[in-house]
Amino acid sequence: MKLNIQNSKNDTVGTFEVSDEVFGGLVKTDLIWASVVQENAAKRRGTHATKNRALVSGGGKKPYKQKGTGRPQVGSSRTPLWRKGGTVFGPQPRSYEFDMPKKVRVGAVRAALAQKLNDGAVIVVDKLDAGDGKTKGTAEMFRRLGVSGKALVIDVKPDDKFVLTARNIAGVRLVSAARVTARDIMDTAHVVATREALEKLQETLA
Repeated sequence: MKLNIQNSKNDTVGTFEVSDEVFGGLVKTDLIWASVVQENAAKRRGTHATKNRALVSGGGKKPYKQKGTGRPQVGSSRTPLWRKGGTVFGPQPRSYEFDMPKKVRVGAVRAALAQKLNDGAVIVVDKLDAGDGKTKGTAEMFRRLGVSGKALVIDVKPDDKFVLTARNIAGVRLVSAARVTARDIMDTAHVVATREALEKLQETLA
């Protein structure tokens, strides 16, 4: 598959051949799903907590005497059996993060890019130029490229000047080629990648 390389004015300045061995064949959606679940789990805060009978305030005094009342024996008013008592086996702060084999992560990124290529949602540019260093110019560049809504911009090392001009554009997210994930790719309408970044990804994912 050959992709056109565009400049900031959306003029074709060359072509880039995508390897069918890397991005061809059946898209393995199960790998994408597994990678997205793993990343979502890692982002969970896990700060939920309930108080057990030791943490609930009060309850130090025995409610009534042990015998002779006809009522059940109780040592504290904060027993889990009583209203306002502690919670038994309630949720406690924890991390939901879990590890995943490197081959699965790499395969997920490869499958996600293959899906976007099949959808025609990948735009290859020769470079990311900030122009006059203003957000208006960068937004105009995206408009000329036909990019609207959520967009993922991939570069080997995003230029600091371009990052400053693009960070205030709604829906645009910049990621380096070494840190892009399947979740980043699937959670976007357009993928804008520099030729250098796509070459790096193709080499890494092979």
